[in-house]
Amino acid sequence: MCTAMRESLLLLSVLFLCACPRPEGTGRGNGSGQKVDVKKDPTADDALAKAVSIADSKSRREGIEALLLVRKTFPETTAGQDALYRAGVLAFEEGDYVLARKSLGELLFENPLHPKAVDARLKSGLAATEMKAYRDAYQTLSTLVDRLEGEDRRLAEAALARAAAGSQQYGEALKSALKAVENASGPEETKKALAALEDVVESKTTFLALAEAWNELPKSHPGWPLVAFKMARVYYHLRDWPRLDETLKSLLGNAPDSAYAPDAKALLDRLAKRAHVKTKLVGALLPMSGKYKAFGETTLRGLQLALKGSDVELLVKDTQGDPTLTAKLVEQLAFDDGVIAIIGPMLAEDSKRAALVAEELQVPLITLSRAEGLTEIGPHIFRTMVTNAQQAEALADYAMNTLGYKTFAILHPNTPFGVELSNDFWDAIEKRGGQIRGIESYDHDQKTFTEEAKRLAGRYYLEDRGDYYEKIREIRENVPDEFRRRKAMEKMKAALEPVIDFEAMLIPDSWQQVSLVAPALAVEDIITNACDKKDLERIQKTTGKDKLKTVTLLGPSTWSSPKGASGDPQLIERGGKYVLCSVYVEAFYEPSDRPSTRAFVTAFRETYHEASITLLDAVGYDSAALVRSIIEKNAPTTRAGFREVLQHVKDFQGATGSLTIDDAREARRQLYLLNITTKGVKEVSSKRPEG
Repeated sequence: MCTAMRESLLLLSVLFLCACPRPEGTGRGNGSGQKVDVKKDPTADDALAKAVSIADSKSRREGIEALLLVRKTFPETTAGQDALYRAGVLAFEEGDYVLARKSLGELLFENPLHPKAVDARLKSGLAATEMKAYRDAYQTLSTLVDRLEGEDRRLAEAALARAAAGSQQYGEALKSALKAVENASGPEETKKALAALEDVVESKTTFLALAEAWNELPKSHPGWPLVAFKMARVYYHLRDWPRLDETLKSLLGNAPDSAYAPDAKALLDRLAKRAHVKTKLVGALLPMSGKYKAFGETTLRGLQLALKGSDVELLVKDTQGDPTLTAKLVEQLAFDDGVIAIIGPMLAEDSKRAALVAEELQVPLITLSRAEGLTEIGPHIFRTMVTNAQQAEALADYAMNTLGYKTFAILHPNTPFGVELSNDFWDAIEKRGGQIRGIESYDHDQKTFTEEAKRLAGRYYLEDRGDYYEKIREIRENVPDEFRRRKAMEKMKAALEPVIDFEAMLIPDSWQQVSLVAPALAVEDIITNACDKKDLERIQKTTGKDKLKTVTLLGPSTWSSPKGASGDPQLIERGGKYVLCSVYVEAFYEPSDRPSTRAFVTAFRETYHEASITLLDAVGYDSAALVRSIIEKNAPTTRAGFREVLQHVKDFQGATGSLTIDDAREARRQLYLLNITTKGVKEVSSKRPEG
């Protein structure tokens, strides 16, 4: 048990030992599985309050231990029962379903009318479902679900479905409903029986039970059309096209006048459209309205530029930043519009939903999102946007193989981007045999970085430094006066040499934050502008050191900044000399001398004149240009044919340089490495950065 937990429980134990004798009362509960009288006890209430405080301020496990101690010490009080309930809830949240069922079950046995009885039953039933105790879960939840509302009801219904399937309860319900239809007498009774059957089919059965009934049900049965259409819808959602086609044709052939025939015919017509592809029509899923409208418009600008002068048609759909709508739009583009491929979406959640549907429908989708794992969804999902992992790989490769560095530090914000890129960089460094010697994080909106810089420079945890204790000993031996000793201590701490055991530092944040972080590092003598020879000489003279330990700052594409009043990037204007010599990565660099990049910039300027060129322009351009090239050069007539060509693209020359689709269907390109020098930002390759 950890020290914090021991201290917390010791406080509770002291309180319990000092408690007054427990009063007699009128209620239930004694912790022994028997119904007894309980009542309120002020001492028990105080103990419960302290246990709740522990649960709120420390870990769930410590909270559970504290609450169960209250229960054990005051079993015949309302506080004891409340503690039992709270312990059960915490155990459920912790994933300890055995303890959750035990605690909540004991509470319900002792006091079925407890104020939290409904929630206790719900969590007990959910815990039973997680433990695959399906019959117990079904018995608990089946009588409870109608009394619940909102999220609780949704959770209960989902668990009830699992429990019913696990205990095979709904198979019998389906058989009973079918039997009722078969035995109904008269139109009105048949109508009611069919309505009851529809309710069971829609919400109270499983696919396996439905499939079993479907195989055994004669086509003459009054409920056969309903079951047939339900099976067709299941096959549609499973994307089992052959069985869907067979089931729909069987329904229309055997029950052409049923209530489900019109919908069956519409679904069959929709299915037929799946094979009809317009070979020069390409879909685009972009946020053309709402919060991310500007991103959508910028990307569309690049798409349209790439398709200018061609007969490839672009059909744009507005996702509105809504994942559910995005999924529906993929179906529309595939079934109703007949596109040969889709470009987009660009937002993470939109892209995940779109990728799942596109893979089910076997439509090639070229996503513009950085979200990791998208291409793993299936062989029809591709990506042209640069990922965090690709940026980390480029930085690690350059730092180790070109600059020759072996040791690194990371200073990152506590944001998803910062954490993800830091992890990717760490993996990339270790894969190449390097070491991460230090890592610190900070809040996303933090403006001062003194403590983080001190930690990285070895000036924060001084008790870990042997030279610190040696200097303390010298001061104590040679400075007897207390006042002078204190002053000597302060001077000694300020003069301690930094302990810098790394050669480069990754800062995966925006350029605005980097311009604040870099000066804070300099305060702790982390020298980052080694390529500025004049300033380096000044530092050597000031410190009296011939050799200085310097650190190169590394950053992702978020370091790119617009030009300021001086004509230099604003990162340089704000960060000054402290960001000199740094290296950052970018997927698009407008001043680059790469021929394909220059051609794109020229075409962009001719069309959009002085508008700023962004990465979204460039990636949008490359995506559409790639699609255009495949359609014009290879003329695929099917989506499968298009996908096959796209899978094998090598060295395609675009706005971001030479692009290759790898085995994971990710666009690989030689990213731009940009060095901040005394002469401005310069593109670097395999040689060391200039001064």
